[in-house]
Amino acid sequence: MQISEIQINQVNNQIKALIDAGSFYGKKLEEAGISGISTADDFEKLPFSEKNDLREAYPLGLMTAPEKDIVRIHSSSGTTGLPVIIPYTAKDVDDWATMFARCYEMAGITNMDRIQITPGYGLWTAGIGFQTGAEKLGAMVVPMGPGNTDKQLKMMADMKSTVICATSSYALLLAEEIEKRGIKDQVCLKKGVIGSERWGEKMRNRIKNELGIELYDIYGLTEIYGPGIGISCKYDTGIHYWDDYIYIEIIDPVTLKPVPDGQLGEVVITTLVKEGAPLIRYRTHDISRIIPGECECGSRFPRLDTIMGRSDDMMKIKGVNVFPSQIEEILKEFEEVSSEYQIRISHLDGRDTMRIYVETNGSVDFLDLAKRIAERVKSRIGFTPLVKVVEIGLLPRSEKKTKRVIDERYE
Repeated sequence: MQISEIQINQVNNQIKALIDAGSFYGKKLEEAGISGISTADDFEKLPFSEKNDLREAYPLGLMTAPEKDIVRIHSSSGTTGLPVIIPYTAKDVDDWATMFARCYEMAGITNMDRIQITPGYGLWTAGIGFQTGAEKLGAMVVPMGPGNTDKQLKMMADMKSTVICATSSYALLLAEEIEKRGIKDQVCLKKGVIGSERWGEKMRNRIKNELGIELYDIYGLTEIYGPGIGISCKYDTGIHYWDDYIYIEIIDPVTLKPVPDGQLGEVVITTLVKEGAPLIRYRTHDISRIIPGECECGSRFPRLDTIMGRSDDMMKIKGVNVFPSQIEEILKEFEEVSSEYQIRISHLDGRDTMRIYVETNGSVDFLDLAKRIAERVKSRIGFTPLVKVVEIGLLPRSEKKTKRVIDERYE
């Protein structure tokens, strides 16, 4: 997807605002002698922005609009350092709600739906993003927030919620609880809008089949508005993203050069009309690709493939580079295994060890299954992990994001 003339003009407006505000990126541009761009080649010469740049701007160094115009802030979790504070103007909030309402519409959700929201509210962008989008659409919101599964299920049944918004981990937990309690006939859910963490096909199929609903994969990140900048359609062939608000390019994470449509790389996002904290060429570290061609649904909006993982998720074990998605792909080939798994990496007796925990039902020979999985990992990736098979339900479930990789070497 090459940048268009309209998008180039929008980027120039963002460049002017950043330079005028004297932000970290405005200073980068001034140092490089850049005050605007004219072509796609010019755009590709613009410097990247990174999460560390944003952290260093804490607390309000990203604020590009006058303070009188800032109506809200949101923040990333800050689990690995200072949080990133993103200021929003009233227009930013409204633009985000408009994008989110489009997501609901793409999923076939209307103002007659009842939308139960389980992600967290507060500094995190999720809960309030799902809510303002639903209100823009005109749907009834059941703003539960996270946790208290008993109350979630009671409200879901009593309010006859038709849409559930959740992380995939919590959607699975709810599906398992509904099955366990035998209350499926009391639940009126038709659709699920799922986001905030990568989830595999196996997990998707379990949630879809156990709840009997259509699932839609929503995309977004706090630095770029929040969830709602793109969503899958009913054909489930990628995530349509709103290219009148954001420009997406895919780069090779090593050479930092753009790659052709269809090729995997790192997602880099530029905001086109954001006022509070515009970002240019922001490296998300998400791994995906632009899907070429038109979608069966007829939407004019371009598509990003499902997020495959993160370029900074890579684990180095015994000199081999491994991504969690590679392990997940192998586990998918074993029908006996549930969608839940956990990887633990330790350093024992002078060498690295990977343990993979998987779930299965009681009718399977646990030792034989563990041996077969270990052999498959060895043949594909090049080293033999320790595989531990446990009964379904024993691995932790989460109301937020499930932590699947625990690296004990650095604890």
